[in-house]
Amino acid sequence: MKESVCAHRAKSVNLEHPWSKTLTEEHQELGKPPMMDRLLLALLFLLQGVDGSSHHTEDFRFCGERNQTKKSYITYQMRPESNIITIENSAEMLKISAPFEPNLVNFHLPDILGNYRLCLYWYQSDRIFNLTYGKNNYTLSTKAHPSFNFSNPSAPQNRNGVPVLSKVSYAYGRGLRNTSLSSAAVYSFSIRDISKVHEIEEELRNLENYMKNPNKAIGRKTSARAPYGKLLRLESDLEQVMFEGECKTFGTSTVRATVLKIGPSKASQDLSLMSELEVGREVHGFAVNLPRILFAQARGRGRNAERRVLLMDINSQALFQDQNGSRVLGEKVIGITVGNTSVSGLQQDVVLKFFHDQLPRNVTPQCVFWDMDSSHGHGSWKSDGCATEMGNNQTVCRCNHLTYFAVLMMSSPEIDYIHKEYLTIITYIGCIISAVASLFTIFLFCCSRRKHRDGTVNIYIHLNLLGAIFLLDVSFLMTEHLALIGSEAACKAGGMFLHLSLLGCLTWMGIEGYNLYRLVVEVFNTYVEHFMLKLCLVGWGLPIFIVSVIFLANQANYGLFHIEVFESLEKSTNATICWIKAPLIHNIVNLGFFSLVFLFNTATLGAMVREILRQKNRGHELKHALVLLGLSLVLGIPWALAFFSFSSGSFRLIIIYLFTIINTLQGFLIFLWYWTMVLQVRKLKSYPSLNNSDSTRLPISTSRTNAD
Repeated sequence: MKESVCAHRAKSVNLEHPWSKTLTEEHQELGKPPMMDRLLLALLFLLQGVDGSSHHTEDFRFCGERNQTKKSYITYQMRPESNIITIENSAEMLKISAPFEPNLVNFHLPDILGNYRLCLYWYQSDRIFNLTYGKNNYTLSTKAHPSFNFSNPSAPQNRNGVPVLSKVSYAYGRGLRNTSLSSAAVYSFSIRDISKVHEIEEELRNLENYMKNPNKAIGRKTSARAPYGKLLRLESDLEQVMFEGECKTFGTSTVRATVLKIGPSKASQDLSLMSELEVGREVHGFAVNLPRILFAQARGRGRNAERRVLLMDINSQALFQDQNGSRVLGEKVIGITVGNTSVSGLQQDVVLKFFHDQLPRNVTPQCVFWDMDSSHGHGSWKSDGCATEMGNNQTVCRCNHLTYFAVLMMSSPEIDYIHKEYLTIITYIGCIISAVASLFTIFLFCCSRRKHRDGTVNIYIHLNLLGAIFLLDVSFLMTEHLALIGSEAACKAGGMFLHLSLLGCLTWMGIEGYNLYRLVVEVFNTYVEHFMLKLCLVGWGLPIFIVSVIFLANQANYGLFHIEVFESLEKSTNATICWIKAPLIHNIVNLGFFSLVFLFNTATLGAMVREILRQKNRGHELKHALVLLGLSLVLGIPWALAFFSFSSGSFRLIIIYLFTIINTLQGFLIFLWYWTMVLQVRKLKSYPSLNNSDSTRLPISTSRTNAD
C-alpha cells in the first residue's frame, strides 16, 4: 500500500553527512575512542567556517548498502536531455545517470569484497554531484546545475539475477528527512528545473510589460534590438527548460510560449498544432502544420536525439515595428523554431492558417516574416519565400523557412491595372506641361521691359510659386531615374531635392495666402522695408532649414523608398523612388505642414469670397470667377482632394483622377489664369469706361500695370 507524502516525511531516519560518515567509520576501524571522534568532527566543522554547515548541506541524498561479490567499478553517464537521476546496480558495476556534465566517467571500486555503504549526494549551491563508497569519495560532476528540484521517485525495479541494494533511503529538499525504500536494483528520481521556470515566467512578464508600454523604453535610449534580444534569450532558455510530459505552455494572453518534445518516433510524421479560440480578437485563432522533413533538417545530437519545437504566440506588434509603419492583422505574430536551429529552403512548406473575420474590400492580406538587420538594429517585414492564399474568413501562409510570421494589412487601391497605366501617363505628361508653362511664364516676365518699373509684390510671389512648382515637377520626373542609377549619394541628393521642392511649393502657397490676407482683411497696409526679400528668405530658407535638420539628424532619412502596391494575390506593382525613408517624418513634416497651410489659405479665401459678395455689382461675375479660380490654384486648395483618399469605389477613382490632373497641371493652370488676367487688364485699358471703382479693390488689380 502506498503511503502519502506526509507519511514519508514523518519517518525520520539517520541524517548522514558524507564527510562525517566516512571519518567516523575510518576512526572506528583504527580503534580510536569515541571522544576523539567528537573532537575531530568539531574541528572539521570549525574549519568549514561559520557558514560551512549550510554551505556543505546536501540538497539530495540517496543511501544504501551494496554487497560487492566481485571486482567491479562505477560508471557515470550524462543524459543532458533527460530529467531523471538513475541508480542501477549489477554484479559488475554501479551505474549512475544524471543530466550533469561529468568529471570522470569510470571509477574502480575497492578490491576488498564485502558489504559497502554508499551515498549519493547533490550539493546544489556548490554544483557538486558526489558519491561516497565505503571510505572513498568520487566526484561525479562539478557542474551540477543548482536550479533543479525533485519530485517523488519512481517505483524501484528488480531484475532477475541482478543483486539488489539494501537498507535504501533517500531525502531531498529542506529538512532532509530520510524516507526508506524497498530493496531493488534500479532507482529513478525525477527532477525539474524549477528556478528556470520562474526565470522564464519573469522574462515573459517583462516582455508583456514592454509590449503594453513600449513608449517607456524609448526614454531610456534603448535600441530597437534590445527588446528583440530579450525575446531571443527567452527562446534559448525555453530550449533548455526541463519539464515533465511532452508539452508545456508558459506565459499569458499577450505572450504565450509552448514547448513540445518530439521524440524519434514522432519525428517521422507531420506535426499539426491548433490554437484555442480567442473570442473578441481580430484573429480568432491559428493552425500550424510542420512537415516531417523539417525535423530531419533541424540539427540534433544524433539520429535518435529528442528535438524541441518552440511555438511563440504573440498578440502585440510592439517588438515588430518597421520603418514603413506596417499594420499586422490583429497584431498576431507567430514564431516557430525547431531545435534552436536556423531552418530555410524547405522542400515542403510550413503551413500557417490565420482565422479571422471577413476583411474589408480595400484591404489585401500578405504573409510576411520578420527579418532583423543585426548591423543596424532594425527589422522589417519581408515576403520572400512565403505565398499567400486568401479566403473569406482565413488567410493561409505557405513558407519554406522558420522565423516569426504575421499577416500584413496591405492597402488595396481597388483600381484596375489599366487605370494605373492611365494615371502614370497623365502624371508624366502633366508634370512636363506644368514645368514648361511655369518656366515660360517666368521667362516672359523676366524679358518684360516694364518689370523693373512697376512690378508689384503680387507678381513676384506668383513667380516664386511657379519656380517652386517647376522645381517640384522636374525633381519628381528625375527621382525614379536616380533610383535606378544605383548611387546611394545621388539618390540621397535626389530625395532631398524633391523634399525641398515640395516644402518650397507649400511655403509659397502659404505666402500667397498671407499676401491675400494683407490685401483683403487688413484695413491699413503698412509699408515693410525689403518686404519681398524677407518673403524670399522665408519661402526658400524655411524648406532648406527643415531638409538640413532632417538630413543632419540622420543621413539615412533620405534614400531609396520602395513602394509595393498589390493588385491581387498573384500580381503586384513595385516602384522605387528617392524620397524620405521614414514615414513618420513624412506624416509629421509634410502632411502636418500642408494641413496648416490649407486651413489658413481656406480661411483667407473665404474672406475674399465675402469681400466679393459685399460689392454686389452685376456684370463682373466672369471676372470674379476667374479671380477666385486663380486664387484657389495659387493657394493650393485642389490639394485638399487628397483628404478624400479614404473613400472607395467609383467615387475614389474619380477623386484620384481629379487630384492627378489638377495638381500635375497646377503650373499650366496658373499660366492660363495669369495670361487671362493680362488680357482682362489690356481690355480695361482699351475701354476705360469698363473700369469702375470696385475693380481696384480686388487683389488682381494691383498687378495691372505690370501685366505687360
